[in-house]
Amino acid sequence: MDETELAGLVDRATHWRDADPDPRTRLEVDRLIELVTSGDSTVSGTARDDLAQRFSGSLQFGTAGLRGALGAGPNRMNRAVVIRAAAGIAAYLHQVVKPEAPRVVVGYDARTDSDTFARDTCAVLTAAGCVAQLLPGPLPTPVLAFALRRLGADAGIMVTASHNPPQDNGYKVYLGGRADSSPGSGAQIVPPVDDLIAHQIAHVAPAIDVPMALDGWEQVGEQIVDEYLESVAAVLTPGAARDIDIVLTPLHGVGGDTAVRAFAAAGFPALHVVAEQAAPDAAFPTVSFPNPEEPGALDLALAAARARKAHLVIANDPDADRCAVAVPDQAGWRMLRGDEVGALLGKYLLGRRGTGSAVVASSIVSSQLLARIARAHGAEHRETLTGFKWLARVPELSYAYEEALGYCVAPASVRDKDGISAALLIAEYAAELRAQGRSLLDALDDLARRHGLHATDQFSVRVQDLAEIATMLERITQRPPATLAGSVVKSAEDLSEGVDGLPGTPGLRYRTADGDRVIVRPSGTEPKLKCYLEVVVPAEGDSVAAAREAAAERLARITADVQQALGVQVS
Repeated sequence: MDETELAGLVDRATHWRDADPDPRTRLEVDRLIELVTSGDSTVSGTARDDLAQRFSGSLQFGTAGLRGALGAGPNRMNRAVVIRAAAGIAAYLHQVVKPEAPRVVVGYDARTDSDTFARDTCAVLTAAGCVAQLLPGPLPTPVLAFALRRLGADAGIMVTASHNPPQDNGYKVYLGGRADSSPGSGAQIVPPVDDLIAHQIAHVAPAIDVPMALDGWEQVGEQIVDEYLESVAAVLTPGAARDIDIVLTPLHGVGGDTAVRAFAAAGFPALHVVAEQAAPDAAFPTVSFPNPEEPGALDLALAAARARKAHLVIANDPDADRCAVAVPDQAGWRMLRGDEVGALLGKYLLGRRGTGSAVVASSIVSSQLLARIARAHGAEHRETLTGFKWLARVPELSYAYEEALGYCVAPASVRDKDGISAALLIAEYAAELRAQGRSLLDALDDLARRHGLHATDQFSVRVQDLAEIATMLERITQRPPATLAGSVVKSAEDLSEGVDGLPGTPGLRYRTADGDRVIVRPSGTEPKLKCYLEVVVPAEGDSVAAAREAAAERLARITADVQQALGVQVS
C-alpha cells in the first residue's frame, strides 16, 4: 500500500468515525489511525491490514441478514451498521405495508451488544413510524419466530450470531403478516427481498443522522414465553412415556431456562443441566467454538452423562434453534448425525399420524432417507435448497429438517428450525422406546432394514482466498470423477442451472450406479467449500452392523476420490 492508498484509507476511516454515534467504536478507529500513522513499522503494518479489512467494503445484507465480527468499521457489526440496517428495513416495510404502520417484533440473545443492537433497532423503527415490540429479555430465536406469528407482526428481527464464534454478532430478518402472506409467512427472508432491503440500506443517511426515538416502543410481556411453551408442548402425545434421564447443555446460550421450563411443563423428570454451561455467557469460556457439531463442544455434557448413567444428551446451540443428540452405545456415547435425528423425528411424526396425507421436506444436501420414509407412510416429500428460509416455504408443511441439526416439528407455530420443540419430541420418542426396552439406535436399525442403510458424511476445505473455491470447482468440472468408490458416476449435474424444479444454486451433484451421492458446494456463510456424501447399503436381519462397516469403508473411498478430483487433501 503506497502513501496515496494509505491516505485514502485513513480518509475513509475518518469520515466513518465522524458519522458513528458510538463513542466506543469511534475511539477504536482513532487508535487504529494513530497506529497506522505512527511511523513505527513494528505495529503500523498490522494496524494497516486491520484498518483495510474493516474499510474494504460493507458488511453485506443477504438472506441470512447480517453476520460478522464485532468492531468499528462498515465491514464489522456495530451500532452504526445496525442503525442503518434498521432504517433500511423500515423503509422497505413502508413500501410493502400500506397504509397502516408496519409492526415489527425484535428479539435478542446474550451475545456482546445484542441488547444494545435490539434497542437501537426499536429506536430507529419507532422514529420511522413503525410499531416496534421488544421481547422481554434474552431469548431463543424460536421464541422470536413464534412471537412474529402470534403477535401478527409484519416483520421480526433477531439479534444473534447463532453458533458463530464469540467475537461475532448478527441480525436475522423474518417477514410475516401483511409483508408476506405466502405459505412461508413467518420465515426468514429469501431473494429478492434481501436485495430490496439492501438497496434501501444503501440509501440510508450516515448513522449519526438517522432519527432515533428515545422511547415509544412496546415491551412484550413474559406471557409470550408461556404461550410459546404451550404451543411447542402441543407436538407431544398426552400420556406418552416420560421416564428418561436427560443431560442438557445450552452451550452458554439463551436456551437453558426455556428448555428446562418446556421439559418440566411436559412432565419429564428434571433435566440435569451442565452447570458450567448453564448460564448465558458471551465469552463462551468452556468451548473453542459454540457449535454442538464441533469436536469437544459436548465433552462436559458427555462426562456428566457417563457419571450419572443418563439415557440421553441434548445440546442446543447458543440461540437454541438447533438441537444435537447423543446416545449411549457399546463403545460409550455417540453423537447422532443430523440426518439420523432428522430421519428418526420424521418416522416418529409420520408413525403417529398413520398413513395419509402429510407433507415433509428436507434440503438438497440432506439424506434421501426421509423421502423413502415418507413414501412408506403415504406422505409427500419435497426437497428444497439449503436453509430453513426455503424449507419453511413448503406449502402445507408438516415437518422439515436439514442435516445441520435443524428441525421444524411444529410449523404452524414456528416457521423455522426450533431446537427446543425438537428436543422435546426426540426425548419423548427415546422415552417411548425405553419403555419397550429399546433405544434410538434400535430405531435407526429398523429404518436401515426397511429402507437400506443411508450413511452420510461431509468434509470441508477452508480457504483464505475465495478464488480458491472457484479454482477447485473448475478443476472438478473440467475433469469430473468417472467413478466413486469403484461405482460408475451415472450423472453429473450443475446445480447452478437448476435441477428438479429448484432455483439455481452454486454447486455440483454426482450420483453413482450404486445409489451413492456427492454434492459439492460453496458455504453460504463461511470461506470454505463443503462436500456432502451419502451411500446406501442394503441391510437385512442381523446384517446392520456389517452394513455400517461397509458404508464407512465406501464413504472413506468416496472422500479420497472427491479430494483427488478437487486437488486437495483434508486430514
